[in-house]
Amino acid sequence: MRAYCDFYEVDPADADLLGMSRALIADPDREGVQLIARAPDGTAVGFATVFWTWQTLDAARLAVMNDLYVAPESRGSGLAEALIRACADAARGHGAHSLGWQTALDNDRAQNVYDRLGARSSKWLDYELALDEPASSE
Repeated sequence: MRAYCDFYEVDPADADLLGMSRALIADPDREGVQLIARAPDGTAVGFATVFWTWQTLDAARLAVMNDLYVAPESRGSGLAEALIRACADAARGHGAHSLGWQTALDNDRAQNVYDRLGARSSKWLDYELALDEPASSE
């Protein structure tokens, strides 16, 4: 997870990353799951995190793949596709009707993987409101 954060140039505390993983392990039916890909020697070489939510417009459960990361030395090996398929299987097992995710607009390599799997980009525009700052009344 640290390498993934480094890739996006963010630095959450290790304790916070560990807390997130512990929450997923403690209650996967409520929180979601974290899938870890390992090399034959046991070294982690990738992971994906899926959270459960609802989609009101479809009146159905939705799975959100919030994280997908493959270590540079394992890219191009089919690992990203395998992780996405495993996420889709977990989502189906949880009763989700679809698996959604975001990617950076300039992450062409990842977008090529998603296109090969048959995923399609959405017409929705994402927004984010930081909650550690007072909301603007403007």
